[in-house]
Amino acid sequence: MEQIIVRKATLDDMDTLLLFEQGVIAAERPFDITLKNDPIRYYDIEKMITAAHVELLVATLNSTIIGSGYARIENAKPFLRYEQYAYLGFMYVLPEYRGKGVNKLIIDALAGWSASKNITELRLEVYQNNEPAIKAYEKTGFTKLLVEMRMEIKSNQ
Repeated sequence: MEQIIVRKATLDDMDTLLLFEQGVIAAERPFDITLKNDPIRYYDIEKMITAAHVELLVATLNSTIIGSGYARIENAKPFLRYEQYAYLGFMYVLPEYRGKGVNKLIIDALAGWSASKNITELRLEVYQNNEPAIKAYEKTGFTKLLVEMRMEIKSNQ
């Protein structure tokens, strides 16, 4: 089998990344009743590719993009032990390549980039009922930390 290569995304990757974005949205839609109806977009992919504080990576196999993910440097809340952290997102692997370590390769590369920027904390969000994603992230070393809760307020009008 050919080797999976993780590299920085380029503007030439836009068409595939736009499809991956819709894949992320489709995967998350069953877990989030607050999402608007299609079409929606999550990311400004072009800006992510060119921003200095974001590292957008793709995983390729035989020159075909099979996965993606980004790290974005964020300022931490003042009461935390670190001043900045890297927020991970846009984690997507084509269904036929899931379970083959692609996600881990991308996360490892993002962790390396983050460490090169003196970042010591990685964070991400995952829907609490998305067990496959939770297991995938736990396999790479993430642990559960917090559950975000919501409540819809009914209008009196």
